[in-house]
Amino acid sequence: MERAVAEAAVSDDRISRNDIESKLRELRGEIDDQVEAVRVPAVAVAVATVVTAVVVAYWFGRRRGRKRQTVLEIRRI
Repeated sequence: MERAVAEAAVSDDRISRNDIESKLRELRGEIDDQVEAVRVPAVAVAVATVVTAVVVAYWFGRRRGRKRQTVLEIRRI
């Protein structure tokens, strides 16, 4: 495909709209392939980060709650 674009550019000194569109489609195809390759690991990292944040928030909240908890003793007289 690159050869066809290069030959078109050599044979015709002007760059046509079709030349630009074909090159953009080629670049977009490469980018789409790279995005698909990165998407699954990125989602896994995002999920792991959210789960870790929730666990840490729970742990700190529980710890703080234990520190500030009122101790109530009831004694019979």
